[in-house]
Amino acid sequence: MTEWTLPIEGGCRCDKVRFRITQPPLLTMACHCTGCQKMSGSAFSTTVMVPSAGFEVTAGAPVIGGLHGDRARHHHCDWCKSWLFTRIEPDMGFVNVRAGALDDPTWFAPFIESYTSEMLPWAKTGAAHSFPEFPSMDQYQPILAAFATLS
Repeated sequence: MTEWTLPIEGGCRCDKVRFRITQPPLLTMACHCTGCQKMSGSAFSTTVMVPSAGFEVTAGAPVIGGLHGDRARHHHCDWCKSWLFTRIEPDMGFVNVRAGALDDPTWFAPFIESYTSEMLPWAKTGAAHSFPEFPSMDQYQPILAAFATLS
């Protein structure tokens, strides 16, 4: 993983929605679930987990698309339909930002991958840790601590 510097800027394909990350990422991930495959139009989705307090939309007004659930909601640009980030309600202290929406995603590499039980056989990410579904809640603290040592 190459180094990143704050702030990290990003936006949708048409640039009508822009965001800024002002606090260090907590974790980088790839999710292989079939839902993410369909949402991303690819083999997996990529995520930079950032503290909620370190994420702000700086231009435009994202709309809910994809998951419209009571808890998890996908946020998109209403014009170009780019999937930009996911919030969980009530706020759990983080926002999952799509790595492909970063202005410079060249530093991104997934530290963990989830839902390998649904992964396409050829889709290899090189992630240091793999999980057949999401890690259990008690596994996150050690994962976050290990990721923090990389930066």
